[in-house]
Amino acid sequence: MSLLNVVPVTVEDYRRRARLRLPGFLFDYADGGANREETLAANSNDFLKIKLRQQVMRDVSGASAATTLLGQNANMPLALAPVGLAGMYARRGEVQAARAAQAHGVPFSVSTNSICSMSEVNEAVATPAWFQLYMLRDRGYVQEILQNAWDAGTRTLIFTIDLPIPGLRLRDYQNGMLGTGLQSKVSKLLQLASSPVWAYDVGIKGKPHLLGNLAGRVPDAKDLNSYKSFVESQFDPAATWEDIRWLRDQWRSQLLIKGVLEVDDALAAVDCGAEGVVVSNHGGRQLDGVASTISKLPGIAQAVDDRAEVFLDGGVRNGIDVVRAVALGARGVLIGRPWLFALAAQGEQGVSALLQVFANEIAVALTLAGVKSVHELTPEMVENTLSIA
Repeated sequence: MSLLNVVPVTVEDYRRRARLRLPGFLFDYADGGANREETLAANSNDFLKIKLRQQVMRDVSGASAATTLLGQNANMPLALAPVGLAGMYARRGEVQAARAAQAHGVPFSVSTNSICSMSEVNEAVATPAWFQLYMLRDRGYVQEILQNAWDAGTRTLIFTIDLPIPGLRLRDYQNGMLGTGLQSKVSKLLQLASSPVWAYDVGIKGKPHLLGNLAGRVPDAKDLNSYKSFVESQFDPAATWEDIRWLRDQWRSQLLIKGVLEVDDALAAVDCGAEGVVVSNHGGRQLDGVASTISKLPGIAQAVDDRAEVFLDGGVRNGIDVVRAVALGARGVLIGRPWLFALAAQGEQGVSALLQVFANEIAVALTLAGVKSVHELTPEMVENTLSIA
């Protein structure tokens, strides 16, 4: 059966459609990880080693996945993670995805490196998006970006701390995305020529292709090599926890620290005043060979306890994975590649349809596991055969 005759339902369905629609370098940018992509694979594969316990003959009428995430009501314990350049995957892609998230009652996160600015996204939805930022060398510019986010109505800041330098994502070199020579340019042109629908819908009608939150600071911001140069010049490898304490003083509302894999780092984030931490290895895009996030979650959740909310990012591919993560201590999960693939394949409609599948899977899993609420999920409700890292 032709792929186009298959109704997309799963993340893998949307991934295959996205691969057909996108230029190869854009698909690889979303799909790929660092080096040999060991951690990228482990993030998803390790979920399979966690088995839910099926409990029967319990009153599960009225089961609900509703919860709160950093004080915000959510219809399920899930938020759309920040993804850079999402506006290159569909026309004004961040706006489309934010609308889908709002329709399903879950938070949407805007990346520092988004095509659409915070203002453009928040003007399109009733509930302001969360905003993600890195520590930049220019602290005055950090303050400026924070003020812009605040003025746009955002009150939840995700601060990513696992990117002092970019990881080696070899696919981006193999497909010419980050190259400057003639061979790279020819490769990209051929890939663009093979994606005419994307070229017209996004490449032409989706302009301007600027990094909206960095407007005026990235020379020739529509050029990916200019973006790479900005990253290399502004990301700060000298940042320490003292800088996070400084950041805490700058931001007047909810702070979520993203990118911790070790207990001591999670506790340090809480000590700096963060309301939440995200157990994350950047989707396997930074240091390859580190442990999966789901293997690290139980230890961090136990150590943090009720001092802050613990989230998980990486490897979540369906509602069952969401339930597994919550049972092991997560307040909620962040998904990145799943919504980006759905966006690339079918725009806002695709993201909305995928979120509905996640919601249905969570509801069925709760009911068949014999609980009425995600808050009833505990580590005793899973059989965990993972080697705890």
